[in-house]
Amino acid sequence: MTSGVPVIYGLGLDAAGRCQHYHLETDIAALWCEQCRRYYACYQCHDALCQHAFVASTPLSLAVMCGACRYRMTVTTYHLGYCPHCHRAFNPRCRLHDRIYFGADCE
Repeated sequence: MTSGVPVIYGLGLDAAGRCQHYHLETDIAALWCEQCRRYYACYQCHDALCQHAFVASTPLSLAVMCGACRYRMTVTTYHLGYCPHCHRAFNPRCRLHDRIYFGADCE
């Protein structure tokens, strides 16, 4: 953490955690790697920056962080499709990667 604000790791990030791979207005969900114990903009950024593949978080952990306001949430809360704190929408297509981020038993 820097100045009390949780850090999002990735390549070519903007202030809301959008990276060089995913940079639409709604691409603001940062994902927790259980091995690194850090939030990454996406699994591709993680895999480019680390010596191991992304390790899925547990469904009950604070597996997702909103890049807009840095609110941390569970997978169930993330699946609402928006941040409950700042009400910004998440990209619904990110659910295509649920198995990578949350494992096979994610919901």
